[in-house]
Amino acid sequence: MLKSILALTLLCLTPAAYADEEGKDTVMSALTKELDRSFSGLKNAEKVPLYYLGYELTVTRTREIAAKLGAIEYEAAQPGATLDIDVRVNSAELDNSHQVKGGGGSRAQQGSYQVSIEGGEDALRAKIWEHTDKAYKKALEDFTKVKMNKAVTAAEEDPSPDFSAVTPEKSYETAALAEPDLAAWKERLKKQSAYFSTFPFVYDSSLFFSYETENRYLVNSEGARVKTGRNYVSLSYSVTSRTTDGMDIRRSLSYSGDSFDDLPSEEKLAADMARSVKELEALRTAQVVEPYSGPAILSARAAALYFHEIIGHRLEGHRNKLEDSGQTFAKKVGQKITSDIITLYDDPTLKEYKGVSLRGHYAYDNEGVRGQRASLIENGVLKGFLMNRSPIRGFAASNGHGRRSPGFPAVSRMGNLIVEATGGVPYAELRRLLIEECKKQGKPFGLIFDDISNGYTSTGRAGIQSFKVIPLLVYKVYTDGRPDEAVRGVNLVGTPIASFSKIAAAADDFGVFNGDCGAESGWVPVSAVSPSLLVSEIEVEKAEKSQQKPPVLNPPLHDK
Repeated sequence: MLKSILALTLLCLTPAAYADEEGKDTVMSALTKELDRSFSGLKNAEKVPLYYLGYELTVTRTREIAAKLGAIEYEAAQPGATLDIDVRVNSAELDNSHQVKGGGGSRAQQGSYQVSIEGGEDALRAKIWEHTDKAYKKALEDFTKVKMNKAVTAAEEDPSPDFSAVTPEKSYETAALAEPDLAAWKERLKKQSAYFSTFPFVYDSSLFFSYETENRYLVNSEGARVKTGRNYVSLSYSVTSRTTDGMDIRRSLSYSGDSFDDLPSEEKLAADMARSVKELEALRTAQVVEPYSGPAILSARAAALYFHEIIGHRLEGHRNKLEDSGQTFAKKVGQKITSDIITLYDDPTLKEYKGVSLRGHYAYDNEGVRGQRASLIENGVLKGFLMNRSPIRGFAASNGHGRRSPGFPAVSRMGNLIVEATGGVPYAELRRLLIEECKKQGKPFGLIFDDISNGYTSTGRAGIQSFKVIPLLVYKVYTDGRPDEAVRGVNLVGTPIASFSKIAAAADDFGVFNGDCGAESGWVPVSAVSPSLLVSEIEVEKAEKSQQKPPVLNPPLHDK
């Protein structure tokens, strides 16, 4: 394994020490000085008062290297700094962020700008001033639209205020990641990516290595002064092929952490790659599953992603307030919505789960609120929602889940979504229960979803409020004792309320999904954890496929 040094400095400071540290940081100094000056000068500059001003400056340092078939295919290093400005006018009861009915319902972003932090404090302050002026004028314009919209549309179902109060935080931590031995990593990537060239049925492949250090500065007119950071390190591979009937198939795996030492050894990666190639070969001759409804097992990692897509997004608070949203669970607090065995919470304070690094960890959200554990479901009963600073009926306060990527408005989002189940049994027993349930329902086989790539869920009223999850590796499990059989060409589909009532049992294992989730506030790092689950009834439909045949010629190395 390649060794590296991870430097993550967390300073627990007294107020006096904090003030001293802040004074040494020219970026923090520029932000606070210009915020104080701008807020003082603008709060009563127009008839509609400015009541809140916030800056978030995100500084990133990223490097990416991709290899294919024994050669470095792509390499890029990119530093960057993005300033997001949050301006709120009128009052917390009604401000410019208020949803405009018929206009999409999502909060407008006042301003997001690329800036340089290399020119010193004065140069940065000048840029902050320039962009604040634009953002302030846009906020006034947006508030005019809000007032006009309220005057001509029906009253909202949820009359909650637009913004909630929080206690301003003061914290200072800096993330720093030492450069790895890039020459050694490139040699490893070339060597290990060459493995895929030995298989004629592998039509495309890649091995991808990346690392990023992100430091965020958050200051606002309430008095928050926060610097917080994280390191993201990842290694992933992908191999693809195509069946004779034109279906593209893929196997892939990714590894994440905040240290290079979290990545797998060469031996571990080689073993995983060999397994994936074997699975890919099996999928090339696997039969296509016809539309099916019946018992199935979601293997642990697949179950984690299933929960993330199907219920996690529907428990994001703002979706239970927006007028154009389906508000699936808005009035179901205190009611049973899934099996008694299931408890669900989101805890961004967790750096790892049973020794596995969690990508969704953060100390402070993008609204300067400390990350907190949010209890969502307890023994099948809905208890709460993921909340940012936009209140909803019955939930007036943020629990530190206001998130965004630079350039987008912050909304409530998942961090580390954790599924826990009581009465977990060994996986072999869960498999026996699957066969037993199939026999009970008169089904000749059940399905095991071993791997899922991604999915999406529709929560808007204008469309069908359903979900679709894309499996990558599925097995038929026969009730008559025949060997398991790999199958392909299915998508998981359904509606959340019906689907979650069908969870029947859980294993005593766990799996972790680490990745990035995209929504209206951009792409944010997330994790999901779950045991393997037996679902008494699950529905699959045929997946879309290409109409292209496999390549006419074999790859050059396999011309024979």
